[in-house]
Amino acid sequence: MVGKKIILGVSGSIAAYKAAFLTRLLIKSGAEVQILMTESATQFITPLTLSTLSKRPVHTQVSSEDSWNNHVELGLWADAMIIAPTTATTLAKLANGIADNVIVATYLSARCPVFFAPAMDLDMWLHPSTVSNVQKLQSYGNQLIDVAHGELASGLVGNGRMAEPEFIVETLEKYFSKKEDLVGKKVLITAGPTYEPIDPVRFIGNRSSGKMGVALAKELAERGAEVKLILGPSALEIYHANIETIRVTNAQSMYEATQSRFEESDISILAAAVADYRPINVTDKKIKKKDKTLTIELEKTTDIAATLGKQKRANQLLIGFALETNNEIENAKGKLERKNFDFIVLNSLQDKGAGFAVDTNKITILRKDNKMKDFELKSKTKVAIDIVNEIVSMIN
Repeated sequence: MVGKKIILGVSGSIAAYKAAFLTRLLIKSGAEVQILMTESATQFITPLTLSTLSKRPVHTQVSSEDSWNNHVELGLWADAMIIAPTTATTLAKLANGIADNVIVATYLSARCPVFFAPAMDLDMWLHPSTVSNVQKLQSYGNQLIDVAHGELASGLVGNGRMAEPEFIVETLEKYFSKKEDLVGKKVLITAGPTYEPIDPVRFIGNRSSGKMGVALAKELAERGAEVKLILGPSALEIYHANIETIRVTNAQSMYEATQSRFEESDISILAAAVADYRPINVTDKKIKKKDKTLTIELEKTTDIAATLGKQKRANQLLIGFALETNNEIENAKGKLERKNFDFIVLNSLQDKGAGFAVDTNKITILRKDNKMKDFELKSKTKVAIDIVNEIVSMIN
């Protein structure tokens, strides 16, 4: 961060007080900080406070009685722009280009990466208009620093708190230290569950959220890879210029999507929790409750991993996942061999904090050469870094 030029935009939220701590941390890291504030932000923290900490005049208007604050020059000056806190109003203005304050005017002129850290109440954060504005900003290539969970100014408890200053600085440091060691590589990733229909209403599925696969897609894309993410039924969305998301529903559609894209991939990562079996007979009408028991006959789905393992060329990497409940190492080694993986990522449901629908994971990487690496419990974002580092080490 030493010598990096950072614009910090502060909008009118109770979380604006965190801008003082964020400014101090940025300055301590060696960055130069130029602060912009909306008029409403000045009611929560004074420009004098932030000017003293940043050692620069704080701009609250595009023009004032004394001067015109050139938002175009500011946009060209910066190495990164952070808007923290980003209120619902500022979020809407950024997403729709309403340049009626110095923050939005500078944002529209910025040629640097832009990070935004929302702060608002629970229901505001969940409102469809807010969700739409966040997605729109991400689709422009801007990077969301997600809200945190906790007690809100209203007294409610939930998602909506602005990320802590330490996390925001860590996000920036990670961005500036990011290696682009996968430029030119084409990556195929499967993620999420599959839903195998029983009738128009019911299905056989599992608890996979797709979080691990999506974290991997993001990490690979940020390191320069061209990523095709084949995502099963999941509430997750991801926006990145290097990621194409292909939505599928069941094992067969996931198989077809991988088959049509595998040949051109340099690296394939099979992180999806694909159903092993599907109902043989799927009715076109909802099954009514009649008898005390109901028998559903199942048949095997196509084994995507085994199929790709047979098709794999010498210059392709194939990585698998194994979620186990017992005999973890033995079962993972067997799968590694049978599917012709280059390495397999093992996690166990016996490890607290690992598995489906959580934000953390604890993994072991097993390679064909019998090398094994254990990792501590980490966020899935950091686990993705470990897995991608292993991929890069194998390529090199």
